[in-house]
Amino acid sequence: MASNSQSNNQMKVVTGEFGYVLQDVPHLTDYIPDLPTYPNPLRSNPAYSVVKQYFVDMDDSVPQKIVVHKDTPRGVHFRRAGPREKVYFASDEVLACIVTCGGLCPGLNTVIREIVHSLDYMYGVNKVLGIDGGYRGFYSKNTITLTPKVVNDIHKRGGTILGTSRGGHDTMKIVDSIQDRGINQVYIIGGDGTQKGASVIYEEIRKRGLKVAVAGIPKTIDNDIPVIDKSFGFDTAVEEAQRAINAAHVEAESAENGLGVVKLMGRYCGFIAMYATLASRDVDCCLIPESPFYLEGKGGLYEYVEKTLKEIGHMVIVIAEGAGQELLTEKDEQDASGNKMLQDVGLWISQKIKEHFSKQNKTLTLKYIDPTYMIRAIPSNASDNVYCTLLAQSAVHGAMAGFTGFTSGLVNGRHTMIPFNRITEQQNKVVITDRMWARLLSSTNQPSFLLPKVIDEAKKEVGPSTQLLDDGGNLGNGNLGNTNTITGMK
Repeated sequence: MASNSQSNNQMKVVTGEFGYVLQDVPHLTDYIPDLPTYPNPLRSNPAYSVVKQYFVDMDDSVPQKIVVHKDTPRGVHFRRAGPREKVYFASDEVLACIVTCGGLCPGLNTVIREIVHSLDYMYGVNKVLGIDGGYRGFYSKNTITLTPKVVNDIHKRGGTILGTSRGGHDTMKIVDSIQDRGINQVYIIGGDGTQKGASVIYEEIRKRGLKVAVAGIPKTIDNDIPVIDKSFGFDTAVEEAQRAINAAHVEAESAENGLGVVKLMGRYCGFIAMYATLASRDVDCCLIPESPFYLEGKGGLYEYVEKTLKEIGHMVIVIAEGAGQELLTEKDEQDASGNKMLQDVGLWISQKIKEHFSKQNKTLTLKYIDPTYMIRAIPSNASDNVYCTLLAQSAVHGAMAGFTGFTSGLVNGRHTMIPFNRITEQQNKVVITDRMWARLLSSTNQPSFLLPKVIDEAKKEVGPSTQLLDDGGNLGNGNLGNTNTITGMK
């Protein structure tokens, strides 16, 4: 493998033969030389006594793009997560802290529980603090002592036992608090805004030369974090959305010209709406932020609703909260995280359809269901519980091994450590020229609502036709910093 071809505080780029590129994460030894190392306590852990290979090889990496031609360069890779032979913290010197930020998401408590358990059971660390109330809790609230006993049953509850908040990010005060308390491992659970905050905290810690590992666990119910296969809580959200869709379907088919409208989460991307629609098979129309639609005229939503009700007698529409916002009166307000305040598109579209049918003196029985906060406030399902457990373990293994400034995440089914800047560079979105969206359109039999000009522009944005489709219908061109080509569920 060649030496570093590029390096910055958040990512070390290492190149090798045949177009191999490793986007590596920072390490404490990058800015603190001659740190002592210790044998990994897992050597004497009875749980690992039957494992043939305890430790991940330092050269193990995971490719971002898995489908290639025989002549394709090997492309971008990430460092594989897992326990290392040497650790950079003695068990009794570790004082770890955990903080949860942003909106709620199924699985938060599972991640908290597993970080505490992994530190204790795998590494013998028994000093773990929970930061109360998000980032501002570092300097304005009390901490909670976390032990395996305290967190034993928390995975059975929704929400987060630590509390959460948006905004309130004062980097200097946070790092002052970390330094004053003697904290040397920081585990930050949150979405893209939270991870941006984590990267700034890491930068300040590095500037001060502190021996503090900063590890992120990506959390977003919308699944809009790039690079990773999916975010935790997403499977649970899609599963819970089925209940609302099923209720809407029952209401719709039980009435004359019955129409059920379900609004799901998805401020900027429509992954929950898309996958809930595909899983349900009862949805006739799915509307997401990435795919503009219009109401009136040929090929519009009104025409499709009339056609469906005439042919079937009932209909279900699923709409993501960020869809169609350009058709509503815009608000200039923002929430504490800097997100634009959205209008209630579900109520709006329900009212518009009612008005349209009223003008034509046609019967319509419309039921509107908004399960938004019910979906995100529930405990995670079995699939997400396993995923949360492994994400937490990967973060702990990485921090103990001296890695810092990274987010743990699943890439092509393998757990990896990803530099903060790759996670925060842009949002993952449904690409409407991707096969996954085509699968949805063929499943619902709805029109695309796209004018030919819009389709042509969308195709130009995705890139040249020589790009490869992976097994999930995802486009990728292997560009070093381009995650816009990661589409569908990666």
